[in-house]
Amino acid sequence: MIGIVEVLLLSVLAGFIGSLLGLGGALILTPILVYFGVDIKSAIGASMVAIIATSSGSASSYVRNGFSNIRVAFFLELFTSVGAIAGAVVTAYVAPTFLYFFFAAFLASSFYALRGSLGNPHPREVQQDELSRTLKLEGTYQDRTGEVISYKVTKPLLAGPGMFVAGLAAGMLGIGGGAFKTVIQELVMGMPTRVATTTSNFIIGMTALAGASVYFATGLVHIDLAAPLAIGTTIGALIGARVLPRLSNRTARTFFMTVLLVLIVEMLYKGVSGF
Repeated sequence: MIGIVEVLLLSVLAGFIGSLLGLGGALILTPILVYFGVDIKSAIGASMVAIIATSSGSASSYVRNGFSNIRVAFFLELFTSVGAIAGAVVTAYVAPTFLYFFFAAFLASSFYALRGSLGNPHPREVQQDELSRTLKLEGTYQDRTGEVISYKVTKPLLAGPGMFVAGLAAGMLGIGGGAFKTVIQELVMGMPTRVATTTSNFIIGMTALAGASVYFATGLVHIDLAAPLAIGTTIGALIGARVLPRLSNRTARTFFMTVLLVLIVEMLYKGVSGF
């Protein structure tokens, strides 16, 4: 069985990566916990708590520095929270194996779509729909050079079903679903990479809280495991929040796409091996 020191070290690394990329870190934590003998459902429950800690540790910094778009986050959270609760409820009855192949294909298509815009440092121009204008889904952020960059967001309703599915996967698999949420915000809604990853960080905390409530109610969250995970991921997330503002959009995008490739391989492996 894995010890507390190992849990802390691994969770710091997972929190750091999750903070930088808008992921929950649980895609790293859950397989490792299972490898060291933790029951899969207990690992998922503990990872959900770690996701909350990761989001809390970094989101406050991102909001304070004006990176996260709160209006977009609260709108999309309507879909992800419902999905997370539904996913957590059906975990005991439905094997999640089929989702691995689905998300591997989704990530692969996302990687293909994003590859052409790797060198674009600024958000693309979007034509807002009526709902986006009504909700004032737009914002600004300061680039690492000090330049203030404005952007607009579009098609929030079109992004909704994808966010629901991301929440469903988060609830079923104990992951933050941040990779899926970030890609949806970029490809569908036209958000710049940095804003998409930081907004995803904000969203995954609320999504995990919705899903974790079900795991708490069913007794699948063990405090002796969840507590060190929460501490470690919070430390890692705070470190990541200090590093991200120093990265260019190109660097953030390159790092994000590298992780996408890793996740594609991981999802395929899980599907084939029946993890």
